[in-house]
Amino acid sequence: MSAAAGIGRRAPSLVPAAACASAALFAIAAATAMPIAAAAGLLTLVLGVAVWHRALLAWPTLVGATLLVIMFIPIKRYRIPGSLPFELEPYRVAVTLVAAAWLTSLLIDRRVRLHKTGWEGPLALFAFAAVTSVIVNDSRINNLGVSDKVVKELTFFVSFLIVLFLIVSVARARSAIEVIIKLLVSSGAIIAFFAIIESRTGFNPFNRLSAIPLLEPAEFLSEQRRAGKYRAYGPAQHPIALGAALVMLLPLAVYLAHGLGRRRWWFAAALIGLGALGTITRTSVLMMAVVAAVFLWLRPHEMKRLWPLLLPALVVVHFALPGTIGAFRQSFFPEGGLIADQSQNPGSRGQGRVADVAPTLSEVSESPIVGHGYGSRVVDGETPNAQILDNEWLATLLETGFVGAFAFLWLFVRAIRRLGRAARGDPSPRGWLTAALAASIAALAVGMLTFDAFSFIQVTFLLFIMLALASAALADRRDVLRAAS
Repeated sequence: MSAAAGIGRRAPSLVPAAACASAALFAIAAATAMPIAAAAGLLTLVLGVAVWHRALLAWPTLVGATLLVIMFIPIKRYRIPGSLPFELEPYRVAVTLVAAAWLTSLLIDRRVRLHKTGWEGPLALFAFAAVTSVIVNDSRINNLGVSDKVVKELTFFVSFLIVLFLIVSVARARSAIEVIIKLLVSSGAIIAFFAIIESRTGFNPFNRLSAIPLLEPAEFLSEQRRAGKYRAYGPAQHPIALGAALVMLLPLAVYLAHGLGRRRWWFAAALIGLGALGTITRTSVLMMAVVAAVFLWLRPHEMKRLWPLLLPALVVVHFALPGTIGAFRQSFFPEGGLIADQSQNPGSRGQGRVADVAPTLSEVSESPIVGHGYGSRVVDGETPNAQILDNEWLATLLETGFVGAFAFLWLFVRAIRRLGRAARGDPSPRGWLTAALAASIAALAVGMLTFDAFSFIQVTFLLFIMLALASAALADRRDVLRAAS
């Protein structure tokens, strides 16, 4: 991977550029009433980039820094101070800056090229469904007063696409793919470690990041409990989102440990699994079951050898997370049964998942093709206008109709089938990688039946990162096959 400024070429001095940027920064600070400390921090950052620009502007550094911001700085919980019409959140700044560097490099650096992902068809269809749903429902969106939210959701979708194409374009070599995977798994293991602590004590260190320069608190979640146990949520927006994110990273840890034969990564896999259970969410257990099912499909012999470890794993969970097994038993087997529990409170904003289905399908029937408008549903804040849906498939069907829901179904099926075909015929580390990515993507596809996945930005970013890694892994396999022929 080359640098954004182009490794191997003599780069122009950045001192004049840094001086101009510093002057512009202080002008912005004066115009937006940005605190002096924040302006000084940004100035230090600009000068640091000027001094160490070759290392800092290398694509591995830029992509890695963006991933670390997405993983570790809680979304919607912190912002960068300033008087702008929108919240200046760290992940938005990181994605915007890296996207600008990449788009600029596409124009001026011949070594940086736009590569196909293999997912253009379903993504284009969903983009068509989203835009069409907004156009068709323009009057409804204006009457609801949610035009700003719709624009915001559309920009979110564009940012997900940018991250997808960025990673596919700059991470072509297998070594680059492994660097990203190791960064993600290491981040997941650290987050899972603190999630275990949070589930035992209620202390969440990610609620103490305001001491970092340039960060100020925006909003925080209330304490999360289930069956008397703390539910860890770490840097995520909700315990369910944290559990889903960690389970998506679990197969990648298995790939590093078993596929590459590096046993130290089993410790990371164990931490990630325990951290996911520390959220005490049924979704994380369901997604773990899907991960196991996909590995059983693609790696049956290896999975059969691991079954004897199930009982010791339960013992570890009992001692590492006391009371968690009991909390899960109560969660999965509530009084009266799970179906009855999820059918409660019909007509309320927090009704059960089963109770959501009939009224949502009835509402879908009013506009079945392109839905009621992408991003038009507001379920929180002072003026909610829609029911809370703990089912992303229903929410997508409602907002973008059968066209949008089919686009995502097409995307998931295509990705899992291609990865599955590549994994079944390949016992090498590449085969393990494609099997792990198939497990991660399939787990989220099923998990979306039990939570509104796309409402949680970190989880959605992880999906598109997995799709980018899948595209790069499949392209790497095609390159090897072409070389061998």
